[in-house]
Amino acid sequence: MKSVVSGYVPLMFASFLAVMTALTVCGAHIFDGDGSDEAGFVPPPPRKEIPPPPANMAGGETFIPYPPPPATPASRSEKKNPPKPPTMFTKLTSQYGEQDWNARPNDLNNLLKSLKGMAEVDYDFEAKSFAEIDADPDQNPILYRSGHYHWSLNDEEKKKLREYLLRGGTIILNAGMGSKPFYDSAIKVLNEVFPEAPVRRLSPDHPIFHAYYSLDRVNYRPGVRSLFNGNEPWLDGVTIDCRTVAIVSRFGMEVGWDPLEDDAIIAYEPESAQQLGMNILSYASAMRNWTLENMKKTRFEDAKQVSVAGSMNIAQVIYDGEWKTRHVGLSVLLSQYNVKTGVPVKFSTKELRMTDPKLFDAPVLYLTGHESFTLKPDEITALRNYLTHGGLLIAEACCGRKAFDVSFRENMARVLPGTSFSALRSGHPLFRMPNDISSMKVTPALAKSYNNAPAIAPQVLTIEVDGNPAVIYSPIGMAGAWELSPNKYCNSYLEDDALKLGVNILMYSSTR
Repeated sequence: MKSVVSGYVPLMFASFLAVMTALTVCGAHIFDGDGSDEAGFVPPPPRKEIPPPPANMAGGETFIPYPPPPATPASRSEKKNPPKPPTMFTKLTSQYGEQDWNARPNDLNNLLKSLKGMAEVDYDFEAKSFAEIDADPDQNPILYRSGHYHWSLNDEEKKKLREYLLRGGTIILNAGMGSKPFYDSAIKVLNEVFPEAPVRRLSPDHPIFHAYYSLDRVNYRPGVRSLFNGNEPWLDGVTIDCRTVAIVSRFGMEVGWDPLEDDAIIAYEPESAQQLGMNILSYASAMRNWTLENMKKTRFEDAKQVSVAGSMNIAQVIYDGEWKTRHVGLSVLLSQYNVKTGVPVKFSTKELRMTDPKLFDAPVLYLTGHESFTLKPDEITALRNYLTHGGLLIAEACCGRKAFDVSFRENMARVLPGTSFSALRSGHPLFRMPNDISSMKVTPALAKSYNNAPAIAPQVLTIEVDGNPAVIYSPIGMAGAWELSPNKYCNSYLEDDALKLGVNILMYSSTR
């Protein structure tokens, strides 16, 4: 009896797994809260059947086990196996089984082979559960998770993910075959991990779309057209300190990396998926290296004896968008201003919405961003009142991003209708005190737009109200250079010159 029971239990378990797998493949609801009963759920594709082993030989067949040739002793001159490439990527597993996280088992493997062949960079990957992930990105630099069902983390795991990403890690989240429950849950988790930096759709000029291929347009499978009629790539992300730390793909990429032919799939065409994947890996790898150099930053604290009165202090504008691109850039700039002029400064900056009654307590506002944004009507009114009553707004397109530049100009046309930006000419007082500035060294990324010129004339735009500057704007990035760490994709002035120009802007704002 005992032997019968021991054989019966595995049989029952195997039958249970078979039923569960069948239900999963058919898209049935198998776990509470898995998302399979929600609109937009796309079930994983059926797994390929493993061919059965060869049938036993017929009784008349014979096999004579001849002894193998004698082994040749290994000599020291024989070539050794090449070293294993470094593990840069970790494929995250799922509580719903391999059919969820590994529905296309060769997706990442194929993509890394392409990266090796085209960029001559050789990386390996491994598979782990999130519980096995180390919060130190050195141990698992880039995480990749593809899925169809809900993605969820408990509170401790969210804390670990936040620490991991802030320390330089990157996570790539892919909605398997465009499954909406996975996409929605990924956005929800990331917004809970970074409430101060909500997930935003990445604009077409984001460097991730130009890191290897220039992808202004991509090709989607017909299945996408019921949801989206555009041709630009769609990625969402969380950006911290000019680095997109979390990347979410609304449409499936994995079925392009490990091809699955089905026009109804909500996914990219294979070639576009391959190119977008190459860009993502190139961007994540490059920014990982930059982050390692960028970790040693200094936050300047206020000396206790410095009061607000008689000192330079700035309030940073909060708006619905990526309003805080760098965390210590202003502190570094204010330190340089203090050294150059001897004027006391408030290193810590206020962070205010334009509708905050304390807005008029700040003589200078600072506004920046990467992506497009739209100010609300009450914010437009509040900023107009501030600027027409003597306030000053200093703004910059962080990293020289076009999406912010276009939006900022559009918003200012609403704030101050009938006015326009004017470029300051060479010799303007802003370029003379306290630093004499005639040309500015620029990053290699920006130099490409100027025939690879290593330096250009400073570009500062202003809007005047009643003959006085009310807005001072730089369409070229400065904040990353103020932090002494512009990244490789940044359209920015170089560090020393950016600080000189920033100091001059502050000096001019105090004497206008």
